[in-house]
Amino acid sequence: MGVEAHATNERATGRTWTVRLDPVGRGRADVRVSCSRPACAAQVLPSAAVGRTAAVEHLKAHLRAGPAPRPSAYCACRAEECHTHIRPAGPRERPAPWRCGGAVVLAVVTDREGRWWRVMECCSRCAAAHPTAKIAATAPAPDRTAPADAFRAAAASVPMVSAVGPHFSHTAAGASGAAAPHEVPAPRSERPPRPPRPARQRARRGRIAQRFVPHELRPVALRDELTELGELFRAYQQRAEPDLAMLADLHARKAKAFRAWAEVTADTGLRLDAERAEQAAATARLQHLHRSGQAPESDGPAVTRLLTASAQWNHARAVLTHVADHSPLPGPEARLLVVMLTLRTAQSGVGNLVGQDLKGLPLPDPEHLVGQLVECGWLDIAGTVDELIASRPENPTRIGVPSLTPDESDPGPFTFGRKMRPKLSGWAQRVVGEKKLRKAKTSADARLLALALATGVSLDGQLGPEGEGLPLEALASWCAVTPAELLELVDRLTATDWLTEVAVTDTVLTGRLTERVLPLSCPLT
Repeated sequence: MGVEAHATNERATGRTWTVRLDPVGRGRADVRVSCSRPACAAQVLPSAAVGRTAAVEHLKAHLRAGPAPRPSAYCACRAEECHTHIRPAGPRERPAPWRCGGAVVLAVVTDREGRWWRVMECCSRCAAAHPTAKIAATAPAPDRTAPADAFRAAAASVPMVSAVGPHFSHTAAGASGAAAPHEVPAPRSERPPRPPRPARQRARRGRIAQRFVPHELRPVALRDELTELGELFRAYQQRAEPDLAMLADLHARKAKAFRAWAEVTADTGLRLDAERAEQAAATARLQHLHRSGQAPESDGPAVTRLLTASAQWNHARAVLTHVADHSPLPGPEARLLVVMLTLRTAQSGVGNLVGQDLKGLPLPDPEHLVGQLVECGWLDIAGTVDELIASRPENPTRIGVPSLTPDESDPGPFTFGRKMRPKLSGWAQRVVGEKKLRKAKTSADARLLALALATGVSLDGQLGPEGEGLPLEALASWCAVTPAELLELVDRLTATDWLTEVAVTDTVLTGRLTERVLPLSCPLT
């Protein structure tokens, strides 16, 4: 009997498997798709996009062909003692053990970069705690009627209790020899029904910014505000299109609520979160003003810039500063080429290039410059220089810059991601290849000056912070020319309608960008 009970209560551990997308090697575009199931062989595919599609289809095939989640399965997340979804205890809190609950589900958890997908047969509470989890299937509710029917059948097979009780040696009963009657309670089915118990209201527990809102938090209005804000932020993340005005209002409310929460609990972390929320509100509001064509401090029209956020402007300046400090060859032509190649390879150290990219630059001898960059070790190309010049968009040449390639010890000089890099590269191409600069056949040093001026203006286009101007020595150093030659470049940009209201002193260049080129500017904020 004991062995049968142990076998009945035994629960199988939830299934789990992982599909991964990994690079084949450094500097290569092909990727490897692998699955942790023993019967699945790894595949090598030509690009990350093709590999990601194949990985998702492989995962879907497993989900379609595999069995549904088992109602009695033991939660895989708990079996592995997963702590990724448990918020660490603060200085005034104790860590609470995670409690599983809810129906058993098949949950698909993935990382934000789309490099792996993991399927877990776990409880719904653990699945809900993972921020990226999606439910693929839910186990049916267990049949609870069978045990009750079996109990009734077993009860029916037991003989009825006799109305006559057992005989004991008692003075009152022993004289007559008669058994004393023993009253049996009425059957449960014949008793009057008990009044229903009132349903217990479960305390509403909110969550915002990976923090749980304590139910005992007072005042109640603050607790309700934090709970509502968490729900509004989660609803905003499900929107198909962003609404920066709404996001700015949410961040402003969050900053106010977190500041009040910090005053109640004396938690420094909450106060820092409030300050970050204020900064996020200001950034979102500024982005909304730029995208909607409104001036930040007035109701008049504003400039619709190619790069719309202050973070993008700062990244553009960071690239130009890095090139000025690490240019491998002298001269304005080499520096302009290094700027464009750096923007092509800034995020991963590798990129694609075609001959037209070089022929579109004002370089008298691009083959010679590329050869010099290869000889000094700054640039790696797949093939020869002639093949690079002759390459077309349908067959680009792979290039690499070793000094920009990140590794475990050096993440690289830039902090922006892979989506930011093409935006910055496109902005630089628009500035360098601006229509009037091309028609005037301006040289590389004039294009370098245009880049420097575009990243050194105020919001209304005045040169320098608050129109104070830009140092002549710094501009001449960036353009790889002398101060006397710099004045000639300023005249060229004025003639091509880039600059207006120009004034030059011994040390400073003042003026403003024309309205025509303001969309290409990156203001100093």
